[in-house]
Amino acid sequence: MVSIRPGPVSVGGVGLDNHLLLAAGILGTTGASLSRMLHLGAGGVVTKSIGPHKKDGHPGPCLVVLEDGLLNAMGLPNPSKEFADELATLVKMPVVVSIFGGNPEEFAEVAGWFSGKVAAVELNLSCPHAEGYGAAIGTDPALVEACTRAVSRTGVPTWVKLTPNVTDITAIGKAAEKGGASAIVAINTVKAMRISTGLCRPVLGNRYGGLSGSAVFPIAVRCVYELYEAVKIPVIGCGGVSTADNVIEMMMAGASAVEIGSAVYDDVKVFETIKSGLYANDGIAPSEIVGCAHD
Repeated sequence: MVSIRPGPVSVGGVGLDNHLLLAAGILGTTGASLSRMLHLGAGGVVTKSIGPHKKDGHPGPCLVVLEDGLLNAMGLPNPSKEFADELATLVKMPVVVSIFGGNPEEFAEVAGWFSGKVAAVELNLSCPHAEGYGAAIGTDPALVEACTRAVSRTGVPTWVKLTPNVTDITAIGKAAEKGGASAIVAINTVKAMRISTGLCRPVLGNRYGGLSGSAVFPIAVRCVYELYEAVKIPVIGCGGVSTADNVIEMMMAGASAVEIGSAVYDDVKVFETIKSGLYANDGIAPSEIVGCAHD
């Protein structure tokens, strides 16, 4: 397997300890859990999604373990502005706060709460199971551009997380770039569902949810590959990454870094495990790997 040389990493205006980040929604609910993931080898961490109002989320069941991934419909539960207090001890760490809103003004408002307290914000324009939020906005290029511009004008590095549940993800990526995005994160979960044949009903309380894990990895690779050719800003790969070889594949597709979520469910030490196979002092320079599958 290809190995890369360790060293400083800078992506989308954020300095990272390595190429691996904790994805939003996984152990990002408290300052303590975020700090724990950094100590367990994550090069950076993304928080749970925070919005303009407190939300309790969808009724359960909210998470179902499948043979090839996770199916969830959390419904963006969050404490809203109060979450800023959780990050007080992590001010100088590579912490990215995931935010959501129903319009550009709400996105800018939430971003303002964290200005000067985090390394960047990640716009959740891609959650497939939150009515009025996430993918409800992220499938419209004009809204994506407007929301991105509203946040980027605050001066904080602005990452935009895209949904794969569109006909052409590059159109959305270009809109985010036009709005001033510092980086694009691809992808969020794929809209999906399962039905219990014993109960004759959907397994999730919300019926529909988002599929993550190894089942979506090929979709994520394809999206990263397409976006790398469509935009000039960095692309951060996300979706089903669980091994060092997966990271290399994402980077070859065009990812400058990767986010890891569902794999943490199986192994909380997955970052150290991946790093042990990913890095070698005699490895190839990362810049030679990123996008090399396009040559």
